[in-house]
Amino acid sequence: MPSYSIGQAARLLGVSPETVRRWADSGRLRMDRDGTGNRVIDGVGLAAFATERARGAHQVPDSVVTSVRNSFAGIITGLAVDEVAARVEVQCGPHRVVSVVTREAVEELGIEVGVTVTARVKSTNVHVDLV
Repeated sequence: MPSYSIGQAARLLGVSPETVRRWADSGRLRMDRDGTGNRVIDGVGLAAFATERARGAHQVPDSVVTSVRNSFAGIITGLAVDEVAARVEVQCGPHRVVSVVTREAVEELGIEVGVTVTARVKSTNVHVDLV
């Protein structure tokens, strides 16, 4: 079973190491000691914590009917618009999501740098690399 240091867990969760320590000290995140006395978090426990923490963070409102389940709240950080299309860059926590949409969609939705949005991702291909 893999285990993670406080720093590794912090990077995976997108928070500071101090936040991970506070979660552990308050009992929200279970932490053990390895053979050398360092604090570690087991991979299964970290995965469960990450899932619970994300649950409900980007729920689709009841008024929206969609099959898309991968939603990321973010802020527009870049926008390049030409005569027909637009490239929209969204920073969603530590993740950068780039979408190509029509110029008309950008105008209708009022998309501009600094606006908060939800990026919804649906793909037939998802690649997973072991790190």
